[in-house]
Amino acid sequence: MLIPFNRKVLLVYLIPVIALLALPLLGTIYAIWAAFQGDISTFNVLMCVIGVILTEYGITMGYHRLVVHKAYEPHPVLKAIVLALGSMAFQGPVVNWASVHTKHHAFSDQEGDPHSPTISGFLYAHFEWLLAMNTPNMNEIKAKWGARYTKDPMIDWFSRTFLFWGLGSLVIPAIIGYFVGGGHGAWMGFIWGGLVRIFISSHVTWSVNSVCHYVGGRMFTTTDKSRNNFIVGILALGEGWHNNHHAFPASAFHGMKWWQIDVTGLSIRLFEAIGLVKKVVRIPDSLLEKRREDGKKSAVNVQVLAMTEDPVEEEVA
Repeated sequence: MLIPFNRKVLLVYLIPVIALLALPLLGTIYAIWAAFQGDISTFNVLMCVIGVILTEYGITMGYHRLVVHKAYEPHPVLKAIVLALGSMAFQGPVVNWASVHTKHHAFSDQEGDPHSPTISGFLYAHFEWLLAMNTPNMNEIKAKWGARYTKDPMIDWFSRTFLFWGLGSLVIPAIIGYFVGGGHGAWMGFIWGGLVRIFISSHVTWSVNSVCHYVGGRMFTTTDKSRNNFIVGILALGEGWHNNHHAFPASAFHGMKWWQIDVTGLSIRLFEAIGLVKKVVRIPDSLLEKRREDGKKSAVNVQVLAMTEDPVEEEVA
C-alpha cells in the first residue's frame, strides 16, 4: 500500500482517518471497562442501538440505494433526512462514499477494486483500504467516478457539510445525556451514543465489503465473489444479501427470498405505500429466474448496471 507521505496528506487525511479508526475503538474499550465497573445504563445502551439503526438507515437507504443505485425516488424531505443520517454515520462525505462504491462495482474482485478481500486480503477489504484513500487518490476517484453525484444540489451540499453532521452526531447524544445525568451523563452519552455507535455501525458496513465477499452462499453467478451472508444481512439492514445485490445492483430490494430479511427494502415499501417514495426499481420474477439459469451469459450486464445513469432502462434491455 503506497501512500505519498507529505505534510498535507498527513494533516488533511491520514491523521483524521487514523483518529476515526482509533477513537471509536478506544471509546468502545472504555465503555466495556466502565460497564464491568458498574457504570452502564439501559438509557445509554438504548441510545447507542437507536443511533446505530438510524445512521445505518442513512447508509443503506441513503448513500447506497438512493445515491449510488437510484433504486427509488424519495420525497425531498425524506431524501434530506436519509442523507443527513448517512452523514452522521461518520463514514465520509456522500460523494466520496458513492464514488468509491461505484468504482467497486466497476472492478468488483478485480484489479482496481478499492476493497476486495480476494485481491488484497480480508483486513484490507475491511478497513485498511481507508488508509490508501489519501487525498490525491480520493480526488482522482471522485473526478472519474463521482462527477454525476455533484450535479445533484442536495447531494453536493450534504457532501460539503459532512463534518457538521458528523460532529453533530457526537454532540447530540452528549446533550441528551447531560439533561438525563448531568456532566457524567453527557460524557457517557458521548461514549455510547457517539463513539460506540460509530464503532458498531462502521464495522457493520465494512463487513459488507469484507465478509460478504468471503463467507456465505450465492444465488446468482456473477463475475465476482460476492456472497449472501445471513448475519450481515440482519445487522446491515439487508445489505448482507450481497450476491443478490451484485447480480441486480439497481434493485431497491436485496432480499429476494421470503426468508432473506431486508429491513431497508421493507422500509422503502412502507414509504412507497404512504406516498413518500416513487419509481421503485423492482426486478421481475422472470428476470430473476433468467439470471439464475443463464449465469454469466445473462443479458443483464452487472458492471453496466452499476454505472449507468438510467439503471432501469439498462436492466430491462
